[in-house]
Amino acid sequence: MHVIIIGAGVVGLTSAWYLARQGVQVTLIDRQPQVARETSFANGGQLSYDFVTPLADPAVLPKLPGWLLSADSPLRFRPRLDPDQWRWCYAFLKACNRRQVAQTTWEMLQLSMHSRQLLDELLAQHDLPFKLKRTGKLVMHRTISSLAAAARGVEYQRSLGSDQRLLNAAECLALEPALAAVASSIAGGIYTPTEATGDCRLFCESLFAMLQGLPNVQVLLGQPILKLVRRGAGIAAVRLPDGDVEADAFVIAAGLDSLRLTAPLGLSLPLYGLRGYSLTCALPAGFKHPELSVTDAERKVVYAPLGDELRIAAMVDMGQPGAVVDPKRIAQLKRQALEVFPALELAAANPWAGLRPATPGSKPIIDRAGPLSNLWLNVGHGALGFTLACASAELTASLVTGQPAQIDTAPFRLA
Repeated sequence: MHVIIIGAGVVGLTSAWYLARQGVQVTLIDRQPQVARETSFANGGQLSYDFVTPLADPAVLPKLPGWLLSADSPLRFRPRLDPDQWRWCYAFLKACNRRQVAQTTWEMLQLSMHSRQLLDELLAQHDLPFKLKRTGKLVMHRTISSLAAAARGVEYQRSLGSDQRLLNAAECLALEPALAAVASSIAGGIYTPTEATGDCRLFCESLFAMLQGLPNVQVLLGQPILKLVRRGAGIAAVRLPDGDVEADAFVIAAGLDSLRLTAPLGLSLPLYGLRGYSLTCALPAGFKHPELSVTDAERKVVYAPLGDELRIAAMVDMGQPGAVVDPKRIAQLKRQALEVFPALELAAANPWAGLRPATPGSKPIIDRAGPLSNLWLNVGHGALGFTLACASAELTASLVTGQPAQIDTAPFRLA
């Protein structure tokens, strides 16, 4: 069996790995000349297995007016004459109900816990240097009301097997002394000891090196796919500038480019690009950096220690086309970071922007592409691509090869 995988970010690379280890002949194709050049390049760096509550949550609704009217909001919305934008927003608002949030949280936890198990198994067998650190995660809340709302979610996720602990302000500071500059602003926090941080790009490059050593893997980088060539009820080939490449099955793991590839086939994927930003800065000598992965809940800013660097990631911009670095958003991110860590040196920090391919309900799509018999989807992971990659890739491999899946795939169907 020959399978073509479209996309060489973390989702595409892991999909290639789990198919190749089953003995499948794999061809990995990406338009970029190197792997992990787009959404996987400089993301938040968190492996956040216990924090998978969907973005579509009733608690978001009362905050929306303030967010949309504030220039420094973590969410910026620019309305466009784009039916897809409004369809996505409508579906997002419909998903903001407690019953659906509870169901989605349970389903996403099954996927994330399985992904953690698979990554642990992978690392037990192979040396993959990517600055992995099992830090634990502290979500810092600045108001009692925010902490109280989060506490209700903690109780529910504990009932599903998550190890989450509610801390007061003093306990937060004892656990992470590097937050001393904002001690007076902390109402409390949620600590999860099982979380980790790592450099997604380095993980992708390390996994790619292993894939290149396998005899049943071919790689075609710097090859834009012009179209998927349909034949009857399936796909016959991908069309590249130099000609067609045929295969028995095809997996799309191309993030937002999946929309361009599937639209001519009559498929309408519920994906929208949520632009996020990050800074990667070297840790200055003597700087008291955070040992934990830290999330500032109200500002929606993530701080992830990555070896001798700190990754700072934040924000959601909707209706902003392209992965373009907005200087105003980067300046805002620097101000917020310096409030928490005044000794940081950010003048030489590397700014980045990426488009998170998100579904309205936050669940990825892991399924056959509608009526097309040999086309499969592994898309829509939003901000959790790094976290969910291993599990969604293994599920995809099971679907493509007809092997029994380790967890239920029904929650992640296209329908």
